[in-house]
Amino acid sequence: MNLLMLGSLLGGVGLFMLGMQLMTDGLKIAAGHTLRNILQKSTRTAIRGLLSGAFITSLVQSSSAITVATIGFVNAGLMNLRQAITITYGSNIGTTMTGWLVALVGFQFHIKVFALPLIGFGMLIRLIKGNSRYGALGLALAGFGVFFIGIDILKDAFAGLGETIDLAELGGGGLIGHAIFIGIGFLLTLAMQSSSAAMAIALTAAAGGIIPLDNAAAVVIGANIGTTSTAALAVIGATPNAKRVAAAHVIFNMATGVIALLILPLLLQLLLSLPGNLHLNISITTLLALFHTIFNLLGVFLMWPFTDKLGAYLKTLFRTAEEDEAHLVYLDNNLVHMPVLAFHALAEELKRLGIIARRMAKGAISSEAGPSRLLESDQRVLLKLEIKIGKFINEVRRGGLPEKLDHALPHALRITSYYREVADVAIRIAQMQQGKPVEDEKLALEISLYKQNVVRLLDATDVGQAEFSLQACNSYFEELEGEYKHLKNLLLKAGTKDELPVTQMVTQIDLMSDIRRIAGQMEKAACYLVSMTTAEVESQELPPEEEAA
Repeated sequence: MNLLMLGSLLGGVGLFMLGMQLMTDGLKIAAGHTLRNILQKSTRTAIRGLLSGAFITSLVQSSSAITVATIGFVNAGLMNLRQAITITYGSNIGTTMTGWLVALVGFQFHIKVFALPLIGFGMLIRLIKGNSRYGALGLALAGFGVFFIGIDILKDAFAGLGETIDLAELGGGGLIGHAIFIGIGFLLTLAMQSSSAAMAIALTAAAGGIIPLDNAAAVVIGANIGTTSTAALAVIGATPNAKRVAAAHVIFNMATGVIALLILPLLLQLLLSLPGNLHLNISITTLLALFHTIFNLLGVFLMWPFTDKLGAYLKTLFRTAEEDEAHLVYLDNNLVHMPVLAFHALAEELKRLGIIARRMAKGAISSEAGPSRLLESDQRVLLKLEIKIGKFINEVRRGGLPEKLDHALPHALRITSYYREVADVAIRIAQMQQGKPVEDEKLALEISLYKQNVVRLLDATDVGQAEFSLQACNSYFEELEGEYKHLKNLLLKAGTKDELPVTQMVTQIDLMSDIRRIAGQMEKAACYLVSMTTAEVESQELPPEEEAA
């Protein structure tokens, strides 16, 4: 191999990758939100998800781009795991279009006859239309031209190399040799972050006589596996669901690669018999493109029945503390038709919800740096649990309850709404706590004592503790009401005497009012929770219905 051949090889790969990049970027911009809308709206059924994944990937010529986009949708909660898995299946079918472009266009026509005009026409549109969608389409057309120019250079480079280099015996042939070429395909894709580029190299190398059909097919398998590296890199620091999508992509491509390797001799024998059976002159590049398509279709066919099981298994992976806590512990659909047990389990689940709300309230009151990640995580957990508990309550209500329990069931909904409001107010308190602290020592001490007493009340509202006393809880709240009025008067006086800036006075009054609101909501939730656990709803034990001002 001389320097001219090496330069041609590197230049051909570079032009091919540049053309792919221009095509992908241009088509994505030209399509605007269309591709995103297709991904979001065409995944209502598994089949539609598969077809949309295949269609969009074949359009933009990048399975990695579609996989990364899908991960982004899952990360944002716009798509569920099952939808994402079917799109992953489809993208692997769609990426086989690159092989067909190379085989049917790159080797069947005189490339420069149409590639150079495509580049010129595309760039002319780009210059005239600028950064508009039509300009992006022009960029994509130019990318197509560059893509095929790269193929042409690669084809010529490998044709010259075929006379001096023969890699047919690398690894000794057989399974070991195939494994080596799979590794080569994987490393090429990993290095270039493009399975399409590795695929083009395999096809042009086979056409140039550098490697035989079976080893070229092994490179194609390796490239198919190597494309998972992009998805793996894309989910660093992402949500658990996004990591599960990447894992599904890895599992599918690995399983497909193993299947393709196991049946490689049989599949190649079948493909080699096609020209004679069909009385056609089929090139080696076309056979490789067909091989790539067949083993991906076969992979989808074999994996399809296990899609739901794969999704269920992946949900057990990459679990976070947030997801675990958002999982119902006591409630189960089997309890719906056992009212007494259902009611007891509901009370226990509400106690768990109270623990999270209490933790949020304490965290907000003690926070001085704004809402923390833990506070925001707790809010998400609480909201998820509230929805699940609400669904369970509706199921229990449909099943019929004894009169006493039916009368007490609405209290459960009240309790969840109280805890949800605690979560919302806690976030607001944490945000207000970022303001400038009160400099007056006496006033600052009064504020600190008030917060401490609110925390004492929060601890007292824990119905699950052995020493819980509803009377003590009510007593603490009555004391807090007096302390709040006293503190509010102190803040107003400090503001009128110019001892405290008016804006800071208003902020502090709002802050103390929100802290008082949290205390009131937690106290009312405790009262209703006690009435639920005893199922003895006595009017004198219930707090007033109106909200605290």
